[in-house]
Amino acid sequence: MRLPVKISLLGILVPALLLLAGPVSAKEARSYDYPFDNPFEATVVGTPDEYQPELPKEIPSEIFSIKTFVRRPVPKIFWYQKGMDFSLVAQPRKAPLVFLIAGTGGAHDSGKMRVLQRALYQAGFHVLSLSSPTHMNFIISSSETMVPGDLRDDSRDLYRSMALAWQKVRSTVEVSAFHLAGYSLGAAQAPFVAQIDDERQLFNFEKVLMINPPVDLYKSVKRLDRLLEENIPGGPENFNVWFRDVMNHLSKINRELDLFKLSENALYTVYKHYPVTDEFLAALIGISFRISAANMVFTSDVMHGGGFMIPPGVELSPYQPLEDYFIVAHHTPFSDYFREFMLPYYQEREAGLTGEELQRRQTLQSIGDYLRQNPRLGLMHNRDDIIVSPEEVDWLEETMGERARIYPHGGHCGNMAHYDNLAAMVAFFTGQDQWNEN
Repeated sequence: MRLPVKISLLGILVPALLLLAGPVSAKEARSYDYPFDNPFEATVVGTPDEYQPELPKEIPSEIFSIKTFVRRPVPKIFWYQKGMDFSLVAQPRKAPLVFLIAGTGGAHDSGKMRVLQRALYQAGFHVLSLSSPTHMNFIISSSETMVPGDLRDDSRDLYRSMALAWQKVRSTVEVSAFHLAGYSLGAAQAPFVAQIDDERQLFNFEKVLMINPPVDLYKSVKRLDRLLEENIPGGPENFNVWFRDVMNHLSKINRELDLFKLSENALYTVYKHYPVTDEFLAALIGISFRISAANMVFTSDVMHGGGFMIPPGVELSPYQPLEDYFIVAHHTPFSDYFREFMLPYYQEREAGLTGEELQRRQTLQSIGDYLRQNPRLGLMHNRDDIIVSPEEVDWLEETMGERARIYPHGGHCGNMAHYDNLAAMVAFFTGQDQWNEN
């Protein structure tokens, strides 16, 4: 397996895994009628078509590329990386612009980003979308440290990229105001980016929206790692056998249902035909995260010359088989990356830095006063989000007050495309009254 092929398959592999879901468990329609009250179901299946609003099928999206570190050498195995890609959806007239930040491992044009782009474009906004600092393209092209995972450094990289992206497109769009939003990890980074802008005042963001952020990044990724490690029959050592069985099952489902297009609606169709357990759904969520994390760690290790997964000083060729690295990467939890790669890197820069202090930096509590006192910040979250604890949701609700909109269920970002959620998101940026409706 060659890395360029392997990474390009992730967008197919993860949705393919998620085709193996179970029976619907819908609540009666109430004030909020999202259909899944099981957080694992919600996280895997997302929002079925009938619960989504009518959005434009085609929007004028254009992809651009910028070179942040012009003199940085790119390893041969990443020969196809020519710069950091981002996308712009532009109105034909003067309008406010929303910067969007993707979640862990997410590209600027991932499925969730496209939904947000379409909703915001329909509401009259320009939309400029950035990949996550944990995405391979961003690490290679726009990360100063090339060691993703630190909220402050990653946010500085994002802000620098926003400035360069805006410089690239400013002659093509007329902007009346700037806003900022992110989902999942991108949501945790958004207020850190806003703090930087408060000092530099390049954009003067009028509104900043956090959608399903982790409160404590280290604890959240540990929860995701446990979903995989605790729910594979036979334990993590049985990963290869389990994964092969999953793919064989997937092939059988595709033959029986004649499914050709992998979408949330297709997942919903399969979901009603093939019952599985919560443990299986949890393992699927865990492997989805592990795949994103594995590509992040592999990319960072290669960019630093190896020493973690890759032998030090070994230069990988574009066509070198990578099966062994693939296996190692998918058996590597985030805690190993943090303890053995990220922490030593930061300790070389900051004498006396402890693991506990570095972990504490990766929390929203570390900027709690800023969240509490900044009226421009808003929050959308789910009470049953699988990456945060009930106590953390309570802390967010107390900290954000009336600027928080907490939904009863939806898992982790499962309800982002629901018509209530998208309407509330648009209302937040437009200042309409329904943002504060319960």
